[in-house]
Amino acid sequence: MQYVIPVITLIVGLIGGFFIGVFYLRKQMEKMQSDPQMLQKMAKQMGYNLNNRQMQKAQQMMKNNPQLTNKKGGKRK
Repeated sequence: MQYVIPVITLIVGLIGGFFIGVFYLRKQMEKMQSDPQMLQKMAKQMGYNLNNRQMQKAQQMMKNNPQLTNKKGGKRK
């Protein structure tokens, strides 16, 4: 019993942390759809420098992505 409770607690913590991380990442991606400066900052951190046309395309792709707009994480067709 001394080893079972810590292992179960660890598993529950990992699962909970995963879902909290997914929720946080999804919220950040939704913010980036409406804020081009956040998208530009993320691109620069990844080593890309986007011009206005590329920025508009990236925003459009994010808006059309069903995994970001569908809260249940639906599959692509």
